[in-house]
Amino acid sequence: MTSILILNGPNLNLLGTRQPEVYGHVTLTDIAEMCRAHAAAHDLEILFEQSNHEGQLIDHIHAARGRDLGIVLNAGAYTHTSVALRDAISSVELPVVEVHLSNIHAREPFRHLSHIAPVALGQIAGFGAKGYLLAIDALLDHTRGAE
Repeated sequence: MTSILILNGPNLNLLGTRQPEVYGHVTLTDIAEMCRAHAAAHDLEILFEQSNHEGQLIDHIHAARGRDLGIVLNAGAYTHTSVALRDAISSVELPVVEVHLSNIHAREPFRHLSHIAPVALGQIAGFGAKGYLLAIDALLDHTRGAE
């Protein structure tokens, strides 16, 4: 069985209670269960991680090299600030799909900049928890050669 790392950044552990008007009522546990069920249909294992610490996120990205097909990354606020995460993604040479629950381009101007997007396969924003499933499908299509 092959695997994909789904990596979540700061404050995503508070999903379901944090600003539900922006992020909805779905919890990170709900998202993990959705992703695992979706991936099982494709004979795919999901490694699901969350950290509020930039260095720990980088360690997870490094660990994915040689282990996972790719990474689904919701870097949270680090999307807009972390050159270190960008460099880690570039270093591991794995396809990464950037995911955001909300449409970051329709929010405050500081959220429009993504340091991740230039080194990612693509970006999915604004589709809530379903964005994770779309990202899994995109990674599978990419790694299995589908158009």
